[in-house]
Amino acid sequence: METFSELLKKIDLESNLSSTPYDTAWIARLKDIEPEMSNQALEWICEHQLDDGSWGASYPLYYHDRIICTLSAMIALTYRGRRHADRIMIQNGLIALDKLTSDATQRLQLDPNGATVGFEVIVPTLVAEAEKLGIIKQQKERILGKLSRMREIKMKKLSGIKVSRFVTVAHSAEMTGIDKLNLLDVENLQEKNGSVGNSPSATAHFALYVDPGNRAALNYLSPIVSARGGGAPTLSPIEVFERIWVLWNLSITNLYWEDKEIATLCNNHLDYLEQHWRQGQGLGFSDSFTLTDGDDTNVAYEILAKFGRKPELDAVLQYEEEDWFRCFHYEANPSVDVNIHVLGALRYAGFEKSHPSIQKAIRFIRSMRRSGGYWFDKWNVSPYYTTSHLIILAKEYDDDLCRESIRWMLDTQKADGSWGFYEKSTAEETSYCIQALVIWQRYTGKSFLGRVEQARYWLLKNCEPPYPPLWIDKSLYCPEILVKSSILSALTLADEK
Repeated sequence: METFSELLKKIDLESNLSSTPYDTAWIARLKDIEPEMSNQALEWICEHQLDDGSWGASYPLYYHDRIICTLSAMIALTYRGRRHADRIMIQNGLIALDKLTSDATQRLQLDPNGATVGFEVIVPTLVAEAEKLGIIKQQKERILGKLSRMREIKMKKLSGIKVSRFVTVAHSAEMTGIDKLNLLDVENLQEKNGSVGNSPSATAHFALYVDPGNRAALNYLSPIVSARGGGAPTLSPIEVFERIWVLWNLSITNLYWEDKEIATLCNNHLDYLEQHWRQGQGLGFSDSFTLTDGDDTNVAYEILAKFGRKPELDAVLQYEEEDWFRCFHYEANPSVDVNIHVLGALRYAGFEKSHPSIQKAIRFIRSMRRSGGYWFDKWNVSPYYTTSHLIILAKEYDDDLCRESIRWMLDTQKADGSWGFYEKSTAEETSYCIQALVIWQRYTGKSFLGRVEQARYWLLKNCEPPYPPLWIDKSLYCPEILVKSSILSALTLADEK
């Protein structure tokens, strides 16, 4: 396992996000425009079909992810596949898709976090394309057909709003397909790095249908695909997002204050965050992405303040709404994580428990709690991610809320010391629980030493990648450097006691 020093040195130097079948399949379509890159992507798709014929994360089974990835891969193979083996893959994909979408209403509801990003507007576009290609039959009253009607409703809501880099929906601009290209503000769509929304799939759609062969778009895609052996991630770059979470996971240990090399490396990254902070707005997941967001801003504020910097509070408070703190403008549903992470920022700003902003966030968090004392959020499929952060960041604002979550966490620990909400235990989820238990132990004086030691022992044996993709965008993905930093943080905390 790498050290924190090694992780801090790696940020920006290599690709740390897993590739997704959904985004890769879009790039595989670029045969007539960029054949070499397209061929690389097609080979990646062929190598990553799952045993049941679908595409997507092998674990956990998340129906939204499997459906969107399988549709995208089948379409790419239909456009590009000329071999007998390609036709067999399409047939197997069709069988898998039929199983995934039979009783799909109930199956999709089994995904506890809800839809992946843009699912309701992207999937109908893919379905219409698959029908025209003869891959699937007319959906009409089936769930995928019903989604098409939902897309029309959402598209009408966009009436009068042009999709540009100044609105979050640009990240899912491929939702326009070829029938709604008039919704795009083409002159103001691309980011300075040539991408559309820092999204390989949206950028491939742009280079294919909006401005065919656009050189800036292709220059953005080419190094991404080359670095991953043909695959493409759901987002790139995300250098701010990576920095803040590695720093946050480190910040809850004592390493910064005990290790001079780590302190120096951290200060370089803190300088970067300060230099790229936008007055009155904060930070987004990348400096190359036009929009800022509440989550990255909250976490960045907390770590900058914790490490002795003087960030600007107005940027945090501008995300405050009447009943909660938002992540983005015009978001359809608020994020629990954002309202948890703002507690960390406001605590370092000196806000007392009675402050209206603190009480607002707490009320919203309480309203979203599941029976048993845990939370899901739209950015990570595991409730251990959200719930562990609640315990760490709300402990000085609502002890009762945290105690119930601690009980749930202890009750769900497995016999071998690990945690995993779905069928299997994961290093990522186990690391979150160790973090929460050690921090709560320090705060209350109540000892979980035996539980933590057992979890630490399991984690030491299971800490190496690959890790399952538990993070949510248009499909599931794994930001490996973040997962490694949470594991290192947990192991460090367990040793520090």
